[in-house]
Amino acid sequence: THMIFVDAGNDHVNIGTSTDHGGVLNVEHGDNTDTLMLVSTDADGGTGPNLTLYRKSASPADNDDTGIINFRGRNDNSQDVEYAQIKSILVDASDGTEDGKLELYHMLNGSLAPSLQLTSSEVVINESSNDLNFRVESNGNTHMIFVDAGNDHVNIGTSSDLGATLN
Repeated sequence: THMIFVDAGNDHVNIGTSTDHGGVLNVEHGDNTDTLMLVSTDADGGTGPNLTLYRKSASPADNDDTGIINFRGRNDNSQDVEYAQIKSILVDASDGTEDGKLELYHMLNGSLAPSLQLTSSEVVINESSNDLNFRVESNGNTHMIFVDAGNDHVNIGTSSDLGATLN
């Protein structure tokens, strides 16, 4: 009955519901099929479809967030929790020397922890020094490269700690 519902009092538009979930545009879907689909039927060699998150600020400043995607769910106490997050940051807004950073976060012991950072000069895993192991698999070895965070060891070809800093 509320496929499109305009909440004029709050300047919000709801699709599939009359419930205002807090966004300017709220879309509610009652099953596990795709909730949003962007389709491009263009047959040329370009890309598509495209999704752009655009922060159009009259006064952009270094270290402004330029977009956040949250992955939210309920815990067993019916509380909303951000289980993961992707964040884009405008590191340097100076014309001609612009730099950006992309950060991936995940829920760890009740708090969002930075897992991966991509910057203009490095790729950082586990910047916050959590006890998180890092593993690279090869075709036949699940621990081809294994960083044992708890023991501060790097192992090659094994997950076993052989007692040296580099194994």
